[in-house]
Order: sequence, then structure tokens, then C-alpha cells
Amino acid sequence: MPTRVFTKRSDPARCDRPRPEKRGFERTRLEKPGFERTRGGAWRRCGLSPAATGAWLARGCRGMRPLLALVAVCAGCQRAAELQFVPSEQVTQLSEPLQKTVADQLTHYCGTPTNPKLLGDDSASREHLQHGAAVYQKRCVACHGVTGDGAGPAAEYLYPRPRDYRRGFFKFSSTPFGAKPRREDLLRTVRRGAKGTSMPSFALLPDEDIQAVVDYVLALTHRGELEVLLALEAETEDEIAPQRVPELVKEITDQWQKASTQVVLPVTKMPPYTPETVELGKQAFLSEVAGCVKCHGPEGRAAFTDHVEEYKDGWGHQTRAADLTSGMFHGGDRPDDIYRRIYAGINGTPMPSFDQKLSAQPETFWHLVHYVKFVSSERRRAVVEQAKEQGLPHASGN
Repeated sequence: MPTRVFTKRSDPARCDRPRPEKRGFERTRLEKPGFERTRGGAWRRCGLSPAATGAWLARGCRGMRPLLALVAVCAGCQRAAELQFVPSEQVTQLSEPLQKTVADQLTHYCGTPTNPKLLGDDSASREHLQHGAAVYQKRCVACHGVTGDGAGPAAEYLYPRPRDYRRGFFKFSSTPFGAKPRREDLLRTVRRGAKGTSMPSFALLPDEDIQAVVDYVLALTHRGELEVLLALEAETEDEIAPQRVPELVKEITDQWQKASTQVVLPVTKMPPYTPETVELGKQAFLSEVAGCVKCHGPEGRAAFTDHVEEYKDGWGHQTRAADLTSGMFHGGDRPDDIYRRIYAGINGTPMPSFDQKLSAQPETFWHLVHYVKFVSSERRRAVVEQAKEQGLPHASGN
């Protein structure tokens, strides 16, 4: 049954008669026919409860809802600043006309932060890349920055530093040393994260988001690579000829297409994990041929070597060799992952490739893998043994 509404015109006696005072309201002089004012200063229909008044206002203002929503959104708000890519230091040292030429070419081939283009790949739709840009702005920009330069607001507080995509090389890939990573390598890093760093796993994101954000990261990477080549061209030639730019673009895209077929696979089959293979791995680790002790130390605890302060990575940041006893391998702790780190090295770091040094004894790669796996669980074994001695509950260790 609809609620009956009394107004001063239809029933002045009922509308104006004294009523018991309720908590939170006070009777005031009727300045509007059929209404009364609450203690907070708002008007409500006379004879209706606050809930009924709200329903009445909602029905009466239904046609004004879009306008009210617009007012609510716009009131007190300012338009957000448009995202802009930051030019590299190399570009800022050019003359202003050359800086403008570089910026125009980058916009033409690579787009903008909100309307990106994937260099050399017309199969990625505009909507797909814009979706990737939105995911990146929400999940990645705080560390990696709008330009992908690894200089987001949180970057200065993190070690290791977030990746600078503009150089075009990534640490953990399944390709040979110096080669570009495969797209699958980037997908794997996003899904699994990098243990021991501030890069988390995003495995819970929808696959659509992961696929899109990886393509947007590739767009930022290709843009940075093209920026480097354009700046170099401007420095050496004092101009950027329009016909030269497509050649630079092809130079970049050819390297990435080539990497898709350069997967590092084990040379030999992995032998069973035994104390003998671990001992052989230790001997190789301590030998001068491999030279692992120079960086990682005789016990694999790199933090205690004398050479820590001498190392810088390919991005110019201070770095150090991994503490193998921590068990935290940034690029993955599966035997295949460790094999690739030893065989192919790690791009952008002092960790070299051993494919040539150990080519005459390929089984040594697996021996080193077994020794690294053994050392990586050393701390856990010590905790388990201590728990056994103290009679405490513990998980079984290897």
C-alpha cells in the first residue's frame, strides 16, 4: 500500500499539529508547505519517516540523476595531469630541434603512455595495448616508472633496483648470453615473480591482464631501444634522416624475432642427484677453470668475499654476487633454471656464460647444478639439525 502523504493544503490540521519530539529532530516553523526541517538543517516531507523521505526524493529526482552524478564527480576535482614519457639523459643533451625530432619519431612509431604502439608488430590491437597500459599503471608504475626506466616513486628504496626496460635486455631468460629474451620469459617472470627481490608474483591476475601488460612492457622496451638509436644517430650525424628511421626499427625487431628461436637446452641429460655428483660439483666450483669462488666465495656466501664493492650491473647500479646459501634464486630454483644461469650467464650482470669454458666437459654443468642445490639448502638443514637437538618439531630436510 503506498504511503499516504499529508500536506498543509490537504490536511493542515494533521500537518501542523504538535508531535512528540524525536531524538535527532526538532520542529521548526514551516517555511515550505508540507515540509519540516531536521536538526541538521535538511528538509523532509511532513508526515514521512526519513527513509520514506529519501525514497520520495529518489523518485522525484530520478530524471536528474545523471546531472547529480556529474556534479558529484566534478565538484572539487581537477583534471588529472596527462601521462608523459620522460626523455633519456642522452636525448636531453641534444639540441632542441633534434630533441623534438626524436620525440616526434618516438610518438609516431611507439605512441604515447595511454595510446601505445608495439614496434614492428601490427597484430597487437589498440584495445589490447591500452588494456596493458591500464594494468601497468595500476600494478607496475610505482616501481618501474611511466617510461619503464625503473625510476618509479618506490625505486630508490628497493634493492635490487626495478628493471629499466629501455636498454632492451633482461636478466632471466631462456636465451644465450647477449640475446633478447623470449616473450615467454617475460610472461614467466610476471607470473612467478623474482624471489629475493621486490618483484612479486602476479599469478592471481587474469591471463588477459598478464598477456596485455607483457605486451605493453615490450612496447616500452622497444621505445627505449629506438630512443637510444635515434639519439646516437643524432649525435653522430647531427641530424635524423627520415629514411634512416625504418632501418633502425628493423634492426631492433630483427633481434627480438631471432631470439624466439634461440632457446638454451641442456647439452646432456641430467644425471641422478647423488653425494658423488655433489662432490664433483664442489670440486668444479672451487677450481680455477670455473672460478666461481672469485665472486661467490668458497662457501657460496658472496657477502663475505672481498670483491663485493667492485661490481656494477649493466644499468650502472651497485650489485653483488648471489649468496647461494640463501636458497633465493631470482631467476628460478628449478634445475633447468640454474643450468641456464651457469651455461648462458645472466645478462646485465658480472655473471658470465660458461658455455665455452666448460664445453669440453659438459657433464660439469649438471655437477655444478647439484652442488648449488645442495648449498642452497644448507641453512635449512642447519635449522632442522638444531631443532632435532633441542627436541623441537621440525620439517624433514635434505
